[in-house]
Amino acid sequence: MSAKTKEFTALYLAEHERLERQIRRRVGCASTASDLVHDIFLRLWERTTARLGDPAAYLSRSARNAAIDHIRTEKRRSTFFGAILPEQYAAPCASPEEAISARQDLRAIEDALAALPERTRHIFLLNRVYGRSFSEIAQVVGISRRAVTKHMARAVAVCEEIG
Repeated sequence: MSAKTKEFTALYLAEHERLERQIRRRVGCASTASDLVHDIFLRLWERTTARLGDPAAYLSRSARNAAIDHIRTEKRRSTFFGAILPEQYAAPCASPEEAISARQDLRAIEDALAALPERTRHIFLLNRVYGRSFSEIAQVVGISRRAVTKHMARAVAVCEEIG
């Protein structure tokens, strides 16, 4: 065991209970306090290459700051979630009429796309479903970017006629 490891272990054993009590008083939760103390010592282990002047004072200040940061984060989180309305948690269920209408719209779009020439349909799907750019499509299909634009305009016009 290296000298640094021995010093660090001794410091942890001497200070962790005091720091947990200090943080627990501020945050009101023993498990959160324990987690924050472990985070403090982990950061100390990762950062410290030189000796600390007064490790107890440094750890006390770190514990105070960790508790304050945790309280601020929890306050921000509760404010954010408190502003969300219950209807924002999940999308409302569709009524049977809406579901049937959506299926009919989807069927109409599928029929319209099936009626397109094969190359136009392929280009449309590459762009809208697979997210390919016009330049990428032009390169893959072997046509100009302008031709891709014309095929896309034709496919979009067909879709707009439906909706």
